[in-house]
Amino acid sequence: MDSQLDMFTPGNSKGDALQVRRRASRRQMTYHQSADEMIRALEGSGEYRILRKLPQRDIATVPRAGFQNVGIVLDTETTGLDHRTCEIIELGLIAFTFDEEGKIGDLIGTYGGLQQPTAPIPPEVTRLTGITDEMVDGKIIDMRAVKDLVVPADLIIAHNAGFDRPFYEAFSPVFANKAWACSVSEIDWSARGFEGTKLGYLIGQAGYFHTGHRAVDDCFALLEVLDRGEGEGAAPFAELFRSSRRSRARIYAEHSPFDMKDVLKARGYRWSDGSDGRPKSWWIEVAEDGVEDELCYLRSEIYRWDEADPPIQRLTAFDRFKG
Repeated sequence: MDSQLDMFTPGNSKGDALQVRRRASRRQMTYHQSADEMIRALEGSGEYRILRKLPQRDIATVPRAGFQNVGIVLDTETTGLDHRTCEIIELGLIAFTFDEEGKIGDLIGTYGGLQQPTAPIPPEVTRLTGITDEMVDGKIIDMRAVKDLVVPADLIIAHNAGFDRPFYEAFSPVFANKAWACSVSEIDWSARGFEGTKLGYLIGQAGYFHTGHRAVDDCFALLEVLDRGEGEGAAPFAELFRSSRRSRARIYAEHSPFDMKDVLKARGYRWSDGSDGRPKSWWIEVAEDGVEDELCYLRSEIYRWDEADPPIQRLTAFDRFKG
């Protein structure tokens, strides 16, 4: 086999070097052709599914025209689950353009950073994230870089926005007063043939794998899954964008009978203890066109009183997923 090192041997002409590069290029093409043939054969047998490495997107020096909106995909690692007492230890962001139809354009910026918390990282967090006290020692998230990406954003996307948004808003006001979307709850993954919503599962079932272990790597992975279309259908991001533009309603089953708590919970209601200023009651969030049906259910099955008038809070992407 010819060696590419031959081109650096004294006495070789430029023509010789060019021949070496051409032979190397042909070998690379032959390798890819052989790999593609093997993949087609394996997948065509019906006995195998092939996972491909997630493609690497480059930052566009000049974003394409027509994609006038800016989206942010973010991910975070924290010292715990309570945004009121726990801290962010890692933050990942990628910015991209998209159009009014929900088609993704270009990658326009990325940022990933670690930050040292005020207390040692709990051992269980290190086990889950791989982040140690040594890794974050002296590290501070660059807020100027974060603001440069977030300030122009029209939509912020998190894979579990109900968890991420309260942490980010407690971390910096730059994340407040932004429209947020949740790629877990605002996409019907089951209708798309997925049997779960965890990011690792979505990546695998979409036919990809990635080897990154940092928050920004997960952001890249989520963007690829969101941009993956199926046949003639719209990509998941288009569905997410449409969903984020619809208003929803949060209905509070205030003063509901105590013995109905299990019934409400089984229907999907969640408990609010009133500590965040909301009514102390069970609540559920429904689409705007589902409000009347839910009120009828509460009046007939829970309150047993036709005049019951539970509080309703209207929500848009600017209000949803707040802590």
